[in-house]
Amino acid sequence: MATETLLLLIPLPPLLAFALIVLFTNRNKALSHSIGIGAALLSWLGSMIVFFRAISNHELGEHPIELSIPWLPTGSEWLSIGVRLDPLTAVSLFFVAWTVLMIFIYSVGYHNFGQPKGDHDQPGLPPHGAHIVDSHGHRHDVPSVEPMYSRFFAFIGLFAFGMFLLIVSNNLLTLFIGWEVMGLCSYLLIGFWYAKPSARDAMIKAFITTRIGDMFLLLGLAYLYTQTGSLTFSTIFAPETLENLASTPAVGGFLGFSAAGLIGLLIFFGTVGKSAQFPLHVWLPDAMEGPTPVSAMIHAATMVSAGVYLVIRTFPLLSAGAEHGMTTPMIAMSVIGAFTALFAATIAVAQNDIKRVLAYSTISQLGYMIAALGIGAYVAAAFHLITHAFFKALLFLGSGSVIHGMEHGVLHTRGHSPGEGSRTPTPVDPQDMLYMGGLRKKMPWTFWTFLIGGFALSGFPLVTAGFWSKDEILADAFAHNTIVFIVLALAALLTAFYTMRQITLTFLGRPRTDAAEHASENRWPMVIPLVVLSFFAVTAGWVGIPENFPVLGPLVNNNWFHHYVGSTLAEEVEALEFNIVPLLTSLVVALGGLFLGWFVYKDYRKGQVDPLAKALGPVHTVLKNKYGIDGLY
Repeated sequence: MATETLLLLIPLPPLLAFALIVLFTNRNKALSHSIGIGAALLSWLGSMIVFFRAISNHELGEHPIELSIPWLPTGSEWLSIGVRLDPLTAVSLFFVAWTVLMIFIYSVGYHNFGQPKGDHDQPGLPPHGAHIVDSHGHRHDVPSVEPMYSRFFAFIGLFAFGMFLLIVSNNLLTLFIGWEVMGLCSYLLIGFWYAKPSARDAMIKAFITTRIGDMFLLLGLAYLYTQTGSLTFSTIFAPETLENLASTPAVGGFLGFSAAGLIGLLIFFGTVGKSAQFPLHVWLPDAMEGPTPVSAMIHAATMVSAGVYLVIRTFPLLSAGAEHGMTTPMIAMSVIGAFTALFAATIAVAQNDIKRVLAYSTISQLGYMIAALGIGAYVAAAFHLITHAFFKALLFLGSGSVIHGMEHGVLHTRGHSPGEGSRTPTPVDPQDMLYMGGLRKKMPWTFWTFLIGGFALSGFPLVTAGFWSKDEILADAFAHNTIVFIVLALAALLTAFYTMRQITLTFLGRPRTDAAEHASENRWPMVIPLVVLSFFAVTAGWVGIPENFPVLGPLVNNNWFHHYVGSTLAEEVEALEFNIVPLLTSLVVALGGLFLGWFVYKDYRKGQVDPLAKALGPVHTVLKNKYGIDGLY
């Protein structure tokens, strides 16, 4: 089969699965998840075939494979939909296909999709047969589990379709369709437990906040079309087009911007909403109201990755005119990205909900990528996007495994009267790390895989993918912008600290509640994806080891990712000279932060004041309350 035909087919199986489940199998649980997993497997197979064809084509950067299909007439021109295969498409298909497939498989084991046998599955959700009354006084029946279970697989299938479509697009119109499909799915899935008021509030917040960014993106695309008459990448990235946009004043001479500068800012503001950058970051932590597989889809495989992918894909436009210095969009990206990276990391250190810590971690890591793009580190940002997808999917699925295990413990304690000396005299929140502890022995598979993911997030030296991608960003920042380097280094220190805090409170020490004492490991559909993602959380970094890195560089002598993805710009990307300062900084902040996180919380006992709260006083309260910004929304 021709490669361009295969590219067209990759997004279709999840879309077809969505239609089949919604129309025919919404009351058959087994058939619904079988269709969903089968569709994800077909898209995975197509993606792997395309990926291996792409890496064997050494001229793909200069001569991408494209196919356009006319769609809508606009006067004498046609708007088209189409597909494009270049190195960026290939590596993006690889990480999305793997993470989506693992999330689908995991979802079968994560069966808390309703109230089939009691009231324990979702705290705050009424049992089947009850009804809820919304804010307008309307009554709604709580549905049975079968349609909700099937609906879940239908929605994540549509979600996957949107991301695959966005990746293979050869123009901004097709990309925007995939972008909006994911926006709709995030609304539906964040509010999946719609009987809970907090879930309904979260879905509305996410939809409205991301729509603000989408409005700017749509304005940018419209203005770009008026200037170039096209939204196709090969046309708008042509050197003469970019030069013309960079030299043409923006409409009305807006603030002295060039057309390229204004278009670039509008596109970037779209990413600020989708990738949860300050000040439009508030929707992402509340997205934790959805089922855990949804969190993994949003934070790793699809939604927030789409925003960074858009900036990477349109980087030639955003950097048009950069030969004269940083462009206006690049300045905005470096400032907002670096600030967001540190800002979100400071909030994460004070959160106790295991998923919210990871949510703010995602915001921080996305800030890393945006800041890297702002200083021109195009390849480093793409590298970190891919490694982050693997280890963040691993961490979110691992957190779901922890919550699932804790819920088993909660059920066990509910079935027994608390005797004298019981650790659980009060209800236990299965997501609160302060109620956990000692899960290392109760859930060994979850512990070891979560440890690998946490070390990758922290940038543990040499043996994790996160080290190689984060180190490359720090090296680029050190070479191009000292302030950005310092801010990102501080964010990296806090990242290692809150990650080890999370691991220590959750897995180490002794169980602090009866629920933790009776937690248990989960079934194989939840464990196998953790093992597979752990493999990539380690090995994905090996393809980007710098050639000039001491000892390992000469042994590998390749830095395949740098050369391959760099060729997407159809030019040779010059590698940085080795500098010991960013390397030592990376080592110190990673190892130092991990040690501090363990040392501060290793002796924590139930009922004690958080050691960080004791040390920081009112500052900790501010951090725990997220600087009060959520209240403004």
